[in-house]
Amino acid sequence: MKKERNIIISVIGIAGSAVFILALLMLMFGDELDQMFNVIGIRVATVFVAFASFLSSMLFSLLILLHNRTTVKINDDTNKRAELFRELQFASANYSIIEFMDRMLIYGESTRYIQRVLERKSMMFHMIESGLLENDIYTNPQDFAFVSIKIPFRVIEGKIISSITFDKLRFEREGINYEFVTPPSETESRAFLLYNEHTKRNNVIINLIMKKDSVFYNPNQINNFTKIKIYINITSLLGVKVKGNSELYFTNPEQIEGDGTNTYRINSANFTLTDMPKIVKS
Repeated sequence: MKKERNIIISVIGIAGSAVFILALLMLMFGDELDQMFNVIGIRVATVFVAFASFLSSMLFSLLILLHNRTTVKINDDTNKRAELFRELQFASANYSIIEFMDRMLIYGESTRYIQRVLERKSMMFHMIESGLLENDIYTNPQDFAFVSIKIPFRVIEGKIISSITFDKLRFEREGINYEFVTPPSETESRAFLLYNEHTKRNNVIINLIMKKDSVFYNPNQINNFTKIKIYINITSLLGVKVKGNSELYFTNPEQIEGDGTNTYRINSANFTLTDMPKIVKS
């Protein structure tokens, strides 16, 4: 914009100087022009004055155009800032934060859901152990184990939950980490949200896939863990999303249930916000 303004000012200066010099020459050589053109000289002068007026009007219009463009740019910038402020204000008032509570369950995934995954080749509600290849699971499912994790939660601040997705799960046992990540075919691992009519609690369920010989989980014995860290995304009913990390500290089970379920009593849980609330674009 500054460059265009400088160009217009230069054009005005050059054109004005040219008109002034020509007018001064006509004034100095008026007698010669009168002898050469007689009455036509007056017409030539009139044409010159008309052209000069046209040129000055054109340059003035260019200045107005430049001013209007500057005003429009300022208004657009102001509107964008106002819109951003409104979005931030809406997001800060309509986000959701949850707290995991009570007890965590680890149990074998339903064979009906496993069959559905293999048929549809969709990992939307699953996470895989770090290092696994998604195609190997479809081609050799007998080499892999499928388990589900269910954790009760409650909304401690904000609006009703619309969806919860996981980016990564990290289990820690005696200083060794076992990580589960979102499959390459998905951007986020979506969790099931279930409401228990008997306990009046909301539950989040995510499914994990690992090698059958993995030391992470053995359905025939008690599986001890130090803690679990969840990289989680929470979206409210009004479309405001927050990103954070949730760490769970719990008491390991002393025995396994009859169906092989491991039950972990959650002693404490904390949530750390890693990204400010923002509106999810549909």
